[in-house]
Amino acid sequence: MQRPVTRQDFDQWIVPTYAPANFVPVKAEGSTLWDQQGRSYIDFAGGIAVNALGHAHPELQLALQQQAAKLWHTGNGYTNEPVLRLAKQLIDATFADRVFFCNSGAEANEAALKLARKAAVDRGFTQKNGIVAFDHAFHGRTLFTVSAGGQPAYSKDFAPLPAGIAHAPYNDLAAAAALITPQTCAVIVEPVQGEGGVNPATPTFLQGLRELCDRHGALLIFDEVQSGVGRTGSLYAYMHYGVTPDVLTTAKALGGGFPMGAMLTTESLAAHLNVGSHGTTYGGNPLAGAVGGKVLELVNRPEVLAGVKERHQWFVEALQAMDQRLKMFKEIRGLGLLIGCELNQNYRGKAKLINQLAAREGLMILIAGADIVRFAPSLIITQPEVQEGLVRFERACRAVAEGASI
Repeated sequence: MQRPVTRQDFDQWIVPTYAPANFVPVKAEGSTLWDQQGRSYIDFAGGIAVNALGHAHPELQLALQQQAAKLWHTGNGYTNEPVLRLAKQLIDATFADRVFFCNSGAEANEAALKLARKAAVDRGFTQKNGIVAFDHAFHGRTLFTVSAGGQPAYSKDFAPLPAGIAHAPYNDLAAAAALITPQTCAVIVEPVQGEGGVNPATPTFLQGLRELCDRHGALLIFDEVQSGVGRTGSLYAYMHYGVTPDVLTTAKALGGGFPMGAMLTTESLAAHLNVGSHGTTYGGNPLAGAVGGKVLELVNRPEVLAGVKERHQWFVEALQAMDQRLKMFKEIRGLGLLIGCELNQNYRGKAKLINQLAAREGLMILIAGADIVRFAPSLIITQPEVQEGLVRFERACRAVAEGASI
């Protein structure tokens, strides 16, 4: 018989790269979780924008169970039916002609950046290797992607970093234009910055980047790891903006909780990743393909995408009303169900405290830096769950306003 495990075991056994909450979830359904003591929590975090259809969705369970009874894994020396079907779903739903499957958003971005440099070399432009990214971006934790991310706190301890990467302020087209040259092979940008503060791009900014990339022969890469799969109310955020990238990366919600990522691109660009030039052992796993296919089928429906926009209004209207009472937020922003509440001057640096006190109230939320509370709940979260979660959130915020601490 196995001995019980506790939150304290984390501190003894796990590499201390995380500081998880003081409770251990053991069961979940919809947008509610329960911990080891049976206490319930409403989930506004969504596994960091992963659980697009909530927890234990019956159709995802069935897809996984049925595939698990057939074929789990073969490696990349073989293909499989579920991943081929998912590839066709993504191609039919987007600009893309080809798909590369992997396990995470970082891997998808790594593949995109490698593709940009290899495409330039293959075309005879051996010096065309510059990459332009943006301040406060987040593209992953591999050495290449953490260097492209515009947050030095995540990269400074791992020098020397990959060279040839420059950063401009987000939403500053003039600054980007000054960096994009004939030696630029790619511009990588999040249509909505998630970790960097829930900052939506302006249409002018993304349109301008498209024009600059066309002018200089650079690839435009949209990192839609957090904004994709219905999160903004469109299947992918590029559809919301009407700007089509050359390469798109997707992960998080694509597997609905099962680890998977993908890089989408065009026929001509895909040809540069020829046999042996890139790979992954687990990417395109049949289990991931089966679950991802069902996620995409369920999310890419007009009523679900319209429901995301409706739920955005539920949140924003309630948060604005709450702020009238507490005077805590400088700005409430975001698209769809990726929402950020920036704390005003009186509450700067208190986002983590609000997160911790929310957990005490039975609510799971996210932060995006020291000053921004972030919500990324299920795309089908119910109105009663939203209402009760926001009641708990207000109690946590009121406690902060009254001087509470942990």
